[in-house]
Amino acid sequence: MESASARPHAVLIPQPAQGHVTPMLQLAKLLHSTGFYITYVNSEYNQRRFLQSRGSKSLNGLDDFHFESIPDGLPPSDDDDVTQDIAELCVSMTRNSGAPFRELLIRLNNSTSEPPVTCVIADGVMSFAQRVAEELGILALVFWTTSACGFMGYLHFSELIERGYTPLKDESYLTNGYLDTPIDWIPGMQGIRLKDIPSFIRTTNHYDTMLNFDGGEAQNALKAQGLILNTFESLEHEVISALRQSFPRLYTIGPLPLLVNNLQPSKLDLIGSNLWREDTACIGWLDTHKPRSVMYVNFGSITVMTAEHLSEFAWGLANSMHPFLWVIRPDLISGGKAILPEGFRSQTKDRGVLASWCPQDKVLSHPSVGVFLTHSGWNSTLESICGGVPMICWPFFAEQPTNCRYVCAKWEIGLEIDANVRRAEVESLVREAMEGKKGKDMKLNAMEWKEKAEEAIKQGKHSCKDFDELVLFLLTGSNLKHTT
Repeated sequence: MESASARPHAVLIPQPAQGHVTPMLQLAKLLHSTGFYITYVNSEYNQRRFLQSRGSKSLNGLDDFHFESIPDGLPPSDDDDVTQDIAELCVSMTRNSGAPFRELLIRLNNSTSEPPVTCVIADGVMSFAQRVAEELGILALVFWTTSACGFMGYLHFSELIERGYTPLKDESYLTNGYLDTPIDWIPGMQGIRLKDIPSFIRTTNHYDTMLNFDGGEAQNALKAQGLILNTFESLEHEVISALRQSFPRLYTIGPLPLLVNNLQPSKLDLIGSNLWREDTACIGWLDTHKPRSVMYVNFGSITVMTAEHLSEFAWGLANSMHPFLWVIRPDLISGGKAILPEGFRSQTKDRGVLASWCPQDKVLSHPSVGVFLTHSGWNSTLESICGGVPMICWPFFAEQPTNCRYVCAKWEIGLEIDANVRRAEVESLVREAMEGKKGKDMKLNAMEWKEKAEEAIKQGKHSCKDFDELVLFLLTGSNLKHTT
């Protein structure tokens, strides 16, 4: 048996947000299955959330798969069950988390019970971890947990600024049609408009935190020894081909949920990634419904809305007369609690179920789910594709508008709701998606994309080959890390 000191040791560190934690943990499990010793690094805040939602022993892991944590630098929170402010988190970790991460890597390397760290996989928006690893002579790759098209958008923030597209001249440019301006010069992204670029360009402030932060982090990826994306070749072929011109070591290894499902059963199956306590009773409720009959609604881990929007969505769902499963997070409403309109529960009690969180991958693979009303986050989008489930999209921020554009216009598996949502539109789109001609076409297209996703992870196919090449580089690349 291979000695512990001879084993490769990968340290993985995600941004402390649900949409980043899940795919990074999936990648960690895949690397562990190939023989890597794994250290997975949470923020201290998220470590507490894991233990709170999943139990005091939920992160016990295995002898060769363990969890560490570092501070995020933010002041203590009164509520340990909400997503932190993303802009504040990005700035704080960049300023404050590099030193604790360095101390962690040094401690791991000096350990007598663990093998030395051979590589670090840093979240694409955690370049401080990439920098620290390289300063210590450790091979560092970045994992952007976005779509390829979303990442390409961030990569061109600096050029959008140089060409004068952003910052906007004033706030009227948000509504006067300016965002419909075609952007025909980004490689591999034909047919997009300014409104399809990640939303942080919609600012009038040249010093906007997220405009500069995400654009800068995307540029930092050019300095890494490799770029990992959770996508597959046939889904984003044009963008991936364009990215390979700048990233010779680009590993497209998605969809990660399907790759992970192919692993042999192990104790790691008990380690989940959800930061909220899951309501698994909804699966039993889905079992009682006919195939493709249920509308699933979940706006992800970060999206917030007004009480008015919540009411419009609620009555739109109620008036559609279709069964629905709706995930409503405790922090879904901006600045308050999610209170459903009076009369809604009584009107929908026989055909609607509300949950605070759920095992989404299991829901979207359930045969009774017909359509997914989503915020168009990338994990949700991929899980919907893997389940063959068409979408109704209400993008909130970041690269969600980019994903929405591809879902609706390129892959033809979705319909978009206007940002200023109204119940009549919700009702109409739900009916169309569930029972209309467009809905039937989307379902056929969604099943085709599901088949392509399943094909991508077969042995010898694109995603599987890229994952094998990634593993090989992580095993051998430490000798090459200063050659490019």
